Amino acid sequence: MINDKQSLILCGVMAGGIFVGGILDILDHYVVLTILTLVFLTIVINLFLLKRDPEEKQKQNDTE
Repeated sequence: MINDKQSLILCGVMAGGIFVGGILDILDHYVVLTILTLVFLTIVINLFLLKRDPEEKQKQNDTE
């Protein structure tokens, strides 16, 4: 899905968004919550896809 560098950038965007949103007191707005939730879900989904991917590659190599 996304590589490690992009995942680190998304983590920085998430942390920065929470920090700036907290300072500006805009974390209660639905648009901000939606954007931060989408970034968080993208990071979590990417973690599960990357964790499963090497196992599938190993199974494919064993069957060949």
